[in-house]
Amino acid sequence: MRIKVEDIEKMARLARLSFTDEEKQNLASHLDTIVSYVEKLDELDTTDVQPTYHVLDMQNVLRDDVVEPSLHPDEVLRNAPNKKNGYFSVPKVIG
Repeated sequence: MRIKVEDIEKMARLARLSFTDEEKQNLASHLDTIVSYVEKLDELDTTDVQPTYHVLDMQNVLRDDVVEPSLHPDEVLRNAPNKKNGYFSVPKVIG
């Protein structure tokens, strides 16, 4: 894939950037080199390679959920300054 000055001009316009003609030439050259280098990856045979989702072999470190008895609603609301219909009652914050 060749990166042309026209491509740089289009990206610059979309990003609302301005470059001199010399900067456009340099960017086109540098980006073309980068893309050419990345295209070399297409030459690799990856048929037996598992997809990598993370560079480290990680596992979830959270504990399993265990159902345990919880507090009775009356006990939870016992120290609430304001309660209404079995729920905490708080001042209205959003108009």
